[in-house]
Amino acid sequence: MSNEVIISSVTVLDDNTRFTLLELCRFGQTSAEWIIELVEEGVLEPEGSEIGDWRFGADALKRLQAVQRLQRDLRINLPGAALVLELLEEIEMLRQRYES
Repeated sequence: MSNEVIISSVTVLDDNTRFTLLELCRFGQTSAEWIIELVEEGVLEPEGSEIGDWRFGADALKRLQAVQRLQRDLRINLPGAALVLELLEEIEMLRQRYES
């Protein structure tokens, strides 16, 4: 019989959730340099003008994870991943409009 104890934690995100650059790095398990590249490529759009003041919404974490999957699974470069995300969001918007 095993005495193994598994402890799990969950973070609930909503539309009001905001992350600093360091928090986004931690939750996205990535470096600040890569997040800065994502901002420069237009994949992420932080609130705030200076890097130290940047705040990211919960959608930024979803976008970051989507880019990670595209690059890992399909070996898509960053500009290509940005385009794929844009097209996927446009498809979702059209679906919502069609279902309404």
